[in-house]
Amino acid sequence: MRPRTWVLLLAAVFALLQLANVTGRDTPDTKNYLAYALSLSGRDKRATAEATIDYVCDGKASLARRAQSVHVVHFHRPDPTARVTAGCREREWRTVETRLRAGQTGGHTVPFMPERFMRIFEVRPGYPAFLVPFVAAFGATWGLWAASVVIAAAGGVLVFLVLRTLSVPVPLALTGQGLYYVLPCGTTAMRPMTEGLLLALTLSALWGCALALRGRRAGLALAGGSLAALFTVKHSQALFLGVCLAAAGALIAVRRRRRGRPPGRAVPALGLIGLGAALGTVVLARLLHYPSESDSLQDLLTGHFARPDREHPWPEFWRLQGNFWGEWLRRQAWQPLFAAALGAGVWGALRRPVFGGFLVAAAATGFLTQAAHPDINIWGERLIVLAWLLPVVGIPLLLEPVVRARVPVPAQGQVSRTEPVR
Repeated sequence: MRPRTWVLLLAAVFALLQLANVTGRDTPDTKNYLAYALSLSGRDKRATAEATIDYVCDGKASLARRAQSVHVVHFHRPDPTARVTAGCREREWRTVETRLRAGQTGGHTVPFMPERFMRIFEVRPGYPAFLVPFVAAFGATWGLWAASVVIAAAGGVLVFLVLRTLSVPVPLALTGQGLYYVLPCGTTAMRPMTEGLLLALTLSALWGCALALRGRRAGLALAGGSLAALFTVKHSQALFLGVCLAAAGALIAVRRRRRGRPPGRAVPALGLIGLGAALGTVVLARLLHYPSESDSLQDLLTGHFARPDREHPWPEFWRLQGNFWGEWLRRQAWQPLFAAALGAGVWGALRRPVFGGFLVAAAATGFLTQAAHPDINIWGERLIVLAWLLPVVGIPLLLEPVVRARVPVPAQGQVSRTEPVR
């Protein structure tokens, strides 16, 4: 079969496997994005609240039913669906009605939380806008599932494209696609939240880097466009990726100059694009009055504004940082799969020191995102998931010599079409 057929087959198998969990993937933030999407599709506040609460409560009931069916003591009890659904709807509607009566009726979202907290989601229109056609065509449950499948499958395809642009053999490029699906990238991308789209857009920016390093100007446009799209999805990620790409471009250029080699055009151009994206994000966020880092800090330390603001948040934040990373490292030592995968990814990235620098930079945004939210219990470490891009792309690069050793060398006089990008 042709490579594109294998790519589509892998994506199709992944999509079919996701039918096992159509419901129960949502997190507490999912309802905010769904409400935003329903509002963009033209529904009024009450109709939006009705559809969103139905989705949330159906998911809770589904999880409760599945959990009871395998409980060694309670499996024979009556189906809890009706009871869980009724209780959930009563709690959600009580909260929403109270806030609506208090005048919290602005914006596109439904007031499930205090207005300061909901403001965080109001400035993220990219993901809800992406959901609109899916929700309009298939409804909330199947629409969110279908959108997640498209996003997750696209991420794997982008991994394949990145590796093929680097002239990695097809089997290894398919391996990278498969790794994306089976490692936490795929699981997290299937959750109806922004992380899947963040992963895909970050990979799109990396693909732009790979194309630019091969001398294709379209790569610079793709990298810049991906950063612009990231701003609409989650502007903090656009800032982090811009800063990291700028730093990578500068370090690579300095390193090459010290070795007496010109940095070329692509490396400083990519660095300047990253720097421009970072500065543009800061300026545009201020002009649009987006929530500041102070708001984010108070949200973290007050439990989503459920408590009074902290008078001296920064000392508390840095103390929490120290505690968090100490506990995080202890858990990594207990289950070192992530650390081993990162090590293998770095090793592979070092085989392509130029592109590898940009790959490490993109993966570093996962650590920056996690550092901005040092919460050890936040939904399966989804904040750091971008760091998994390092092993997803780096491991195929690490295995490349093994595969190439089995591939015949082109005859003398022939031009190899698989000359790797350094």
